[in-house]
Amino acid sequence: MAEDWVKVYSTDVSYLAELIKYALEEENVSSVILNKRDSSHVHLFNGQVELYVHPDDVIRAKHLIDKNEL
Repeated sequence: MAEDWVKVYSTDVSYLAELIKYALEEENVSSVILNKRDSSHVHLFNGQVELYVHPDDVIRAKHLIDKNEL
């Protein structure tokens, strides 16, 4: 992932990140999910799932996340 992308959301529930990614894509905001969870220990709630967008889309993405109460 390019270094200039900005984290706009973080959660320990992976499906929430997927829902937000889908909602952003519906509004033509490209996003990338970075899963920092340890997949060998899924029973432990360790690590975060983070959602990143291009710097030009940060304000719009945060507005859409807030607007949709995600």
